[in-house]
Amino acid sequence: MELRTYLSILWRRRWIVLVTAVITTAIAAIFTFTTTPVYVSATTLRVATIGSGVIEYGRPDIGYTERLINTYAQIITSGSVRSDIMQQLNLSEPPVIKVELIPDTELIKVKAEATDPTTARQVADAAAFLLIEQSRQLYSGNGQTTQEILRQQIQQIEGELNTARQEYERLLIEDPDNSVAITAASQSIALKERTYATLLEQYENARVGEALRANTVSVVEPAYTPRQPARPRYDLNLAMGILGGLVGGIGLAFLFENLDTRLYTTQEIEETTRLSTLGKIPDAENGKLQIVHLGNGFQPHLEAFRRLRTNILSPDQQQSPYTLLVTSAERGEGKSTIVANLAVIIAQSGRRVAVVDCDMRLPTMHKIFDLPNDLGLTSALAEGVSLVDVIQETAFPRVAVIPSGPLPPNPTELLGSARMWELLAELKESYDVVLLDTPALLSVTDAAVLAPQVDHVILVVARTRSRREAVVAVRDQLLNVNVRSIGVVVNRAEQNGVRAY
Repeated sequence: MELRTYLSILWRRRWIVLVTAVITTAIAAIFTFTTTPVYVSATTLRVATIGSGVIEYGRPDIGYTERLINTYAQIITSGSVRSDIMQQLNLSEPPVIKVELIPDTELIKVKAEATDPTTARQVADAAAFLLIEQSRQLYSGNGQTTQEILRQQIQQIEGELNTARQEYERLLIEDPDNSVAITAASQSIALKERTYATLLEQYENARVGEALRANTVSVVEPAYTPRQPARPRYDLNLAMGILGGLVGGIGLAFLFENLDTRLYTTQEIEETTRLSTLGKIPDAENGKLQIVHLGNGFQPHLEAFRRLRTNILSPDQQQSPYTLLVTSAERGEGKSTIVANLAVIIAQSGRRVAVVDCDMRLPTMHKIFDLPNDLGLTSALAEGVSLVDVIQETAFPRVAVIPSGPLPPNPTELLGSARMWELLAELKESYDVVLLDTPALLSVTDAAVLAPQVDHVILVVARTRSRREAVVAVRDQLLNVNVRSIGVVVNRAEQNGVRAY
């Protein structure tokens, strides 16, 4: 399929594309402008760790740092922290807090969402402050650390050691001869000194160990007050609505094109029928084609019928009678109007034309030429009325019409009778061209019965109305009955910029 074909489809289905784009854009706009805006503020924190307290092969424990950062991430999004922030900021509901871990760093980004930009910043700042406070209590569990316990024990042993020394000095002054008590007091002092030294060593070890595990949470980038909401994104939503509408509309256009089997261009009609195109009748301006006005000046429809006349009647047919059968696949494709106009145009060239309305189901020729329909083809075939009594002259010179007459119960049998052959032979003796207007071939077989009896069959295909499968079926049916010659007339054809010469 060529690019021109794609563009032709899109132009033909342009309203589907435009309506889909407008509807989609409207939905996106309504959603965007009715959605409560959400603002996001973020603060970046650093979890600085000196070490984990565990040394493996000379390297610090990397897993400890990751576990620590993940721990803080869980703490800051916990219900207790969110409840504390809600109470602290007097919020109606717990805030929305999200944490983003920045890979291969000690950084975490805390994001707070709120319908007010100031509130979003306040929530982010409060979350950072609470996390810093929580980090200080992480190892103590809100209780005493090892250093604090050892400090209390050292203070206690210092008091006991001072008391023991005072007792020892008192004994030396007041009871120097009591060697047993003095020795016991001396041993007690020595024991407490050893205990004191041990506690001091343990305290120092605890201080160094906790220093190795110590971590510091600090603010790297404070929270800011957002100027624009994070969602909805007005420009993005509208752009996506327009783009989605256009894409969806184009998809629907091609879907409807595949589902729609009507023939929209003359090229499609020619490719479908694979028959010679005898003429292209432009679409009428008012949507309804009547008999052309044979006046002066350029008329697109008049010129189209003249070209059709030229293509149908060659110079060697000027002296021999010529019979034409005009049919279509379905009703409403304009075959009867084309028959009437073709008759008038052929008569204008000096030929005598007889039009026979063979549509005994929905006849129209008497209406087009404003003739009575009391007697007609049915009268001649079923009742034996003579040709002279059923044929009527029209307001157009050299154009005569045999209307259908009363509607019979068996039109197909009448059209296939020997009397129909005789009637055609009589018409050939008096007229140069005989035009047969027949019913649509898919509805009834009347046209198929008459087709082998005529010199040429014209299949009328109406652009934008005829269905591809119907046209193919009629073409095959006509070819199967061994018609002598067949051609296509495109009705409602594109004018393609035809202008007066």
